[in-house]
Amino acid sequence: MDNGNIAGNRRIIAAFDFDGTITTKDSLLLFLLFRIGFFRLMANAVASSLYLVGYKLHLIPNYKAKEKLFGNFYKGVPIEAFDRRCVAFAEKLTKILRPEAVAKLNWHLKQGHEVVIISASIANWIIPWAVKNGIQHVLATKIEVHNGLITGKFLSRNCYGPEKLSRFLEQYPDRDSYELYAYGDTEGDRELLAAADHPFYRTF
Repeated sequence: MDNGNIAGNRRIIAAFDFDGTITTKDSLLLFLLFRIGFFRLMANAVASSLYLVGYKLHLIPNYKAKEKLFGNFYKGVPIEAFDRRCVAFAEKLTKILRPEAVAKLNWHLKQGHEVVIISASIANWIIPWAVKNGIQHVLATKIEVHNGLITGKFLSRNCYGPEKLSRFLEQYPDRDSYELYAYGDTEGDRELLAAADHPFYRTF
């Protein structure tokens, strides 16, 4: 057995936050710009301004701001079309990746460790990037779809703060059976970092 994959008798899991840890920027706002462009984004500024400001300045709860902002732009959009845009967007993420974070992620993969991306961002655009980079496990915010159309609401709670840790432990419940490395950069990662054997805050 690969010695890099065990610590004593325990397997090793490396959990990475996405926005701000692997990337240098917030992927939601970048996706909005990629999807609709700057001028259309500005045209929608009146309807979205409270959520844009609240989201960036943390004046309203993270999950509420993100859901309202997302719904304002994507309610009624066919999920198949949305997923195609997400795949195209994932190709653009290379420009905002932190080289040190990618190097550490790849190190864990080469050691045979189980790598998981756990993020408050939308799963639909993280998954294509993760799969392309050899990562099979993504825990992120899921969007609600009805009759093939996006409803504008989140199907799961926003994967942030206590919910991030809860989602992780739901997927990996037997905490004593593995050694955990965790990488994060914001208050939303605090609980997960506190639960890790090896926490790394703003390391990159």
